[in-house]
Amino acid sequence: MGDDQTRTYDALRERCPVAYSETQGWSLLRHADVLAALHDPVTFSSRVSTHVAVPNGMDGAEHAAFRAVVDRCFTPQRVAEFAPDLRRIAESLVVDLSAAGQPVEVMTALGEPYAAQAQCAYLGWPPAVAEALRAWAVDSQRATRERDRAGLDRVAAHFDRIIVAELDRARAQAPSAPRTLTHQLLDERVDGRPLTDEELVSIVRNWTAGELGTISAAVGIIVEFLARNPDVRARLRAGPDGLRQAAIDEMLRLEAPLVTNRRRATRPVHVADRVIPSDAPVTILWPAVQRDPAVFAEPTEFRLDRDAAGNLLYGRGPHYCPGEGLSRLELGIVLDTLLAAKPAFRLAGEPVRASAPAGGFAEVQITWSQPEDGA
Repeated sequence: MGDDQTRTYDALRERCPVAYSETQGWSLLRHADVLAALHDPVTFSSRVSTHVAVPNGMDGAEHAAFRAVVDRCFTPQRVAEFAPDLRRIAESLVVDLSAAGQPVEVMTALGEPYAAQAQCAYLGWPPAVAEALRAWAVDSQRATRERDRAGLDRVAAHFDRIIVAELDRARAQAPSAPRTLTHQLLDERVDGRPLTDEELVSIVRNWTAGELGTISAAVGIIVEFLARNPDVRARLRAGPDGLRQAAIDEMLRLEAPLVTNRRRATRPVHVADRVIPSDAPVTILWPAVQRDPAVFAEPTEFRLDRDAAGNLLYGRGPHYCPGEGLSRLELGIVLDTLLAAKPAFRLAGEPVRASAPAGGFAEVQITWSQPEDGA
């Protein structure tokens, strides 16, 4: 696909808005087509695999029952109470970056550890597990990129063992031990019964895949943009909090941290000038969708005055991201921490773009310079 998958998908959207390939099946690249698919789970099913995927790979009433379990884990109160832990993690990592005294690589020094440490803290897992989660995410993306089925199976089995060990740790703790989100999951019920270990593992796996992949990619995108655009950085430093959140959404519209989602057509369906056959795999290509000129004027330009209604960063429909509130908090805190950092940082060489299935950048080198005017 080349070094810049985002621009490749831009060109494909204009040439062939519903594209077919052996690897991705039928790909949707236009905003309107994707929005319609997201709101039609009967035609575009999320049940795309024979493996248990809770609740991502479920539809209808089954999805609603398990989605309620997940939603209870992301209440506004729980997310808000997590803010001090996130600030501690972000500040510690950024201090280490600025103290390095030489160029540092952002993905390995900030993006990946921030996402992994935040995930462990939110679940109530020991901090030492964070490195195992980070390594799992890297290995999983590599195996997916290389289409290494045996490698994917090994990585999945290893990750399942990590989760089961933490479930067992929580079960073995005394009743007087502090209650964590993992304890809450163990106490959950669906249709009056406890969740099975297979269901619990699947829920945590889906969270972790989303958390480590998209949050780490988003951090890299934010750092790269701030380093390349010191004028925007100065404006955000002086502006209100609402401006910062709009900036994050716009940065992540320009460079999508998540590349694809999958669906399956349950019947023959017309999309644009194509007919997608029944039972065919369907792929949503977010980089193209989020830069569709039919919705976003000057789609390749950074604009803080855009109408947020068109931005599909967190999806739409019954499968919209349940962790939106947590993600916004995580990214807002890391942005605040970067804006407060002194001295200022700048790029140290041209970033290396990620290859699918990863979004954003594989490598972003920065170095620390003298404070900017007004810093």
